[in-house]
Amino acid sequence: MLYDIQTLPPDARVWIYQSDKAFKEEQLGQLEKDLTSFLTSWTAHGADLKAAFEIKYNRFIIIALDQSLASASGCSIDSQVRFIQSLQDELDVDLLDKMNVTYYQNDRIHYKPLLDFKKMAKDGAIGKNTIVFNNLVTNLGEYQNHWETPAKDSWHNRFLRK
Repeated sequence: MLYDIQTLPPDARVWIYQSDKAFKEEQLGQLEKDLTSFLTSWTAHGADLKAAFEIKYNRFIIIALDQSLASASGCSIDSQVRFIQSLQDELDVDLLDKMNVTYYQNDRIHYKPLLDFKKMAKDGAIGKNTIVFNNLVTNLGEYQNHWETPAKDSWHNRFLRK
């Protein structure tokens, strides 16, 4: 079942998929249709899942699941990953590489391989107040309040100059 993400509780489980490049305007409509179709029919052991999504900054797909009715099972999570893989092929983007970092700099969103980000942090090009996207948040409350956060308040802080 598809819901508005704003109606889900703060403890709703969240998955964040970041794209290696911004979605093109002409891809967004199809992406929304595909996500709507998938989440409308997404189930766990035959039970409908109360799910929602949003696309942020033409680069991130956020899927949220209210687990109070039914939790995601291994099979339902596998089907989500297969769906995301199909989106990758359809859109010619990478959504599953977790070894990359997205952050704000000069009022723009940048996407870098983790090794490049680490070097930039070591060289001082990334500072403690650089806003990073913490894709490791696990629930909707964390996503809404701590997804876009200063590097010093995220796992990214381990790379900052001391």
